[in-house]
Amino acid sequence: MDLLKRLFWGKYRFYAISTGSMLVWMFFLDTNDLTVQYRLWNELSSMKSEKAFYQQKIKELEKERRMVIGNPALLEKYAREKYLMKKPKEDIFVIVDENNQPIEH
Repeated sequence: MDLLKRLFWGKYRFYAISTGSMLVWMFFLDTNDLTVQYRLWNELSSMKSEKAFYQQKIKELEKERRMVIGNPALLEKYAREKYLMKKPKEDIFVIVDENNQPIEH
């Protein structure tokens, strides 16, 4: 208690009040206060996890692309299965399993 009296009534009163008011302003009244910083930190962490997910998807797609580019028969199979492309006067039936994934032969 004696320390608080010395800070607020002693020769350091101006510095203590200035520092206290600045801290209150920065932590509670500013546009970038603690709640905003916490929300932005959560958003950043979710974006980092999304980034990792999309990087993994890109790697999978690049692997598929390398496999398909060199093989015309596989290219046709890929186009028929993924994009349901067909030849004229031809019907396409896709048989799926219980997970709604196409069954491979």
